Amino acid sequence: MKFYNALQMDPSILKGKIAACSTRQEKTYYWTAIAVRSALIVAFAIVFISVLSGVFGADNTPLAVALFCMMLGIRFVNFQYHIGDSLVTLAAVLAILVFVPSIAAVLPPVFLILLHFAAFFAVLFMTTQRPEMGNGGLYSFAYIYLTGNPVAGEALVRRGLLALVGYLICGAILFAKHRHQHKTTRFRQVVRESELSAPIFLWQLRMALGVSLVLTAGQAFGVQRFMWMGFACASLLSEYPYRGNAFPRFWQRIVGAVAGCCGFFIFYLVMPEALHPLMGPLGGLCLGFCTDYRYKTAMNCFGALMLATEIYGLTGAVMLRIVDTLLGVTFGLVFAAIFHQLVAIRFLPMPESE
Repeated sequence: MKFYNALQMDPSILKGKIAACSTRQEKTYYWTAIAVRSALIVAFAIVFISVLSGVFGADNTPLAVALFCMMLGIRFVNFQYHIGDSLVTLAAVLAILVFVPSIAAVLPPVFLILLHFAAFFAVLFMTTQRPEMGNGGLYSFAYIYLTGNPVAGEALVRRGLLALVGYLICGAILFAKHRHQHKTTRFRQVVRESELSAPIFLWQLRMALGVSLVLTAGQAFGVQRFMWMGFACASLLSEYPYRGNAFPRFWQRIVGAVAGCCGFFIFYLVMPEALHPLMGPLGGLCLGFCTDYRYKTAMNCFGALMLATEIYGLTGAVMLRIVDTLLGVTFGLVFAAIFHQLVAIRFLPMPESE
């Protein structure tokens, strides 16, 4: 296998090849590919996000981060329908990501649940016809992250211009990589053939309703960094096919978050202050080696806590991350159980449960 081809593979696939290797040389080859892949992604992320933030303002860094993730994902996963329709829905998704968070920031709490549900369900429906490919997690991250970082006025204008740049980049990649696929499937056909009892529709409905409720609660009650609650809840609900028993992922999320927070706390104390800005990239670099959900959760804490520490201090940021995670996964666990029971009453047989 060419080294370039190895760089395109997911770490889980590369680790599978490592496990199948019979020689140390082969193992070293694939471990090197994992390391180089991770380093290149982090380096590209720093350059890409820094350039866009420099041009469109630091207050629009969250959209730059979301666009970077979308750009990586859209290379491999399309929307499962005609390229022309896909380009239209991509524009609609970006419009939602730009304007809905700003509207939600000024809307009375009583209207938030309807806004979040309609917007988030639309995003999932347009982008995630095959949840097992990971699009659901990608676009839910973007929606929640931007909801937690709204802008207004001139900054909103700059965010719109940044979204336009992002559309040109992601649209070009989508067209180049996927224009020959799903030529006979139109978006209107996807809408027409959707069934309430279909596993995909139920997954989209559960994700949209659960995340909308937790975001609404976080905003209405003024929870600090409420988007962390949203991330935790969405992570719990993003499994596909969904299960009535969400306890395994519930505990994995808690263990990963606590481990990541403790690791960040220790590293922050022992590392020289001049090296603190490197902790975010360090977490991203380590994330490139992770395939286990708990380890991914732990490494994701580093970048989030690095930013939050500047606002809340080290102890405050760590405690807030843990508390928000507990609130998010607890809400997700209860919501998943209730939703599963309602589905069991309405539709028989029930979706697979463990």
